[in-house]
Amino acid sequence: MIALLQGELHTIGKESVILLTGGVGYRVEVTAPTAQTLSTTPSDKATLYIYHHITEGDQRLFGFLSTEEKSLFELLITVKGVGPRLGLTILSGMNAASLMEAIHSGQSKTLSSIPGIGIKTAERMVLELKDKIFRPGETSKGTNAVVPMAHQEAIAALEALGFKKKEAETAVLFVINEDPTLDTGGIIRKALSALKSP
Repeated sequence: MIALLQGELHTIGKESVILLTGGVGYRVEVTAPTAQTLSTTPSDKATLYIYHHITEGDQRLFGFLSTEEKSLFELLITVKGVGPRLGLTILSGMNAASLMEAIHSGQSKTLSSIPGIGIKTAERMVLELKDKIFRPGETSKGTNAVVPMAHQEAIAALEALGFKKKEAETAVLFVINEDPTLDTGGIIRKALSALKSP
C-alpha cells in the first residue's frame, strides 16, 4: 500500500501528475488547486500524501499536499454515492476549511453549488459527516467530532511531551485556525511555540 510519494515532477496536467520516484513514474490524480500549486512550485521536487485505491480490476493513486486534506478526502468517500473521483471533484470545488465548515453547519445549498454535486448528495454529506467533521475554532469537548489525522497526531505528540489534553487541543485549534493546510510536523512546531509563549 503506497502512503507517500516523493520525487521529481515529470508531467503536470489539470487533474493528474506523473511523479518520478526511483526511476518509476507514478500517475497520481490530484485536485485542480494541487495541480496549480505544483505547476508554480519553484522546485521540480514534490511530496504527495497518497490514498491508494484498489479494486478488483484497477489501482489508482490520489495525491494530496497535506495529511489534513487526505483525511478529509477519506471521510468524503465514506458517504454513499461519493467515490474517489467525486471526492477529488469536491475538494477541487471548495477548499478544505470551507468544506468542513459547510458540512458541520449543514449548508447543503452551498455544497450543492460544487460542480457534480446535487442537492441530494449534499444533504447526504451533511447527514453522514456532520458529527465526524472537526470544525475550526471549536473544541471537541461535548461533541463526537472526529479530528482529522494530522490534528490527532499533533495532539497525541503534545500530550507525550507532558502537556494536558485540553492544553494540547487548544494549541492545535489555535494553529490550524491560522493555517489549516499545515501537516502534523508543522502543527506540532507552531503549537509548541504557542504553548511556550507567555
